[in-house]
Amino acid sequence: MMHINKTRFFRQWHRWIGWVAALFLTWAAGTGILVAAREFWGEDEAIREATRDLVSPVLTTSPAAAFGDPVGRAMASAAKSAPGAPIDKIEVQFKGKQPTVTVYTGKPTGGEDRKLVFDANTGALLRNEDYADKPFLTRLHSGEAFGDGGLVAGMLWGFALLLMSVSGTVIYLRMHRPNRTGLKKVFW
Repeated sequence: MMHINKTRFFRQWHRWIGWVAALFLTWAAGTGILVAAREFWGEDEAIREATRDLVSPVLTTSPAAAFGDPVGRAMASAAKSAPGAPIDKIEVQFKGKQPTVTVYTGKPTGGEDRKLVFDANTGALLRNEDYADKPFLTRLHSGEAFGDGGLVAGMLWGFALLLMSVSGTVIYLRMHRPNRTGLKKVFW
């Protein structure tokens, strides 16, 4: 009798949590697919794949001009493209057919603003794009797009999914019948 009551308890909780968790699981799965697809087919991934096996022409023993000059040329062009803009970070890509220097600028009042991509050899501006520290889709997937409340909701739906897994496992094990054979021993 005690065994049946515990199984009923876990089944009931599993169903209750399941309805709420299913909504969040659908959200997490849908946005997760989009994030993974963007990562798989995105421009950044294409550059990583194309340059993975290449050897950088700049070494740790290279003179400072080898890495300083490309940044200097990019900064001179950035001063023309975004005069007086605060610099959040600079990334240098030495490998590949077209080495680049990427300058991320912020807004004077704070926050992200522009992503400026320059040719490392000439300092010519290649692309001027909007810049956000994390892509919107990633923030949407984690719940961060909705502020701190969204992050808390993300942690709660993760916890609900964990509870679903635990209660489902408990139900599965409690329904186990040791006298079964073959596939019925596992799938009853």
